[in-house]
Amino acid sequence: TGDMLRSAMQRRTELGRRVTPIVDSGSLVPDDLMIELIRERLGQADADAGFVLDGFPRTTRQADALDAMLDEIGRGLSIVFEFQLPDAIARERLRRRSELEGRADDTPEAITKRLALYHEQTEPLVGHYRLRGNLVGIHADRSIDEVFSEVQDALEQVASRA
Repeated sequence: TGDMLRSAMQRRTELGRRVTPIVDSGSLVPDDLMIELIRERLGQADADAGFVLDGFPRTTRQADALDAMLDEIGRGLSIVFEFQLPDAIARERLRRRSELEGRADDTPEAITKRLALYHEQTEPLVGHYRLRGNLVGIHADRSIDEVFSEVQDALEQVASRA
């Protein structure tokens, strides 16, 4: 979803112009705009065979909207990953990303704000998906290769059940 938002911002679409100051401040894009973005994207033909959502849903309202969208198109969520990462490591990774990519939304203040929003608004979704039985915790404080391997193993298990 971050790539989708950055693309809209770069192309200066109506949505891109509306979200630029929000993203640049480190705040979460309002639910109604994110839901609109996802609904449009899932309606594209290349999502028919399957899709991965990264960064959505982030709130219970977004989760409820996603459930409704998926019901409308007769699909479900096979698996939901919870990337478990201590805040200190997240801060350091985002600081490095800011240095490497020059991202305006990775200031120390914005990072602090985003982590607080995560704990307040997104963390409750862990229980929501755990109750559904499709949540898989991923130990994200390891190397990229180790995290990728754990994700791949979980996806292969889901595929073998299908």
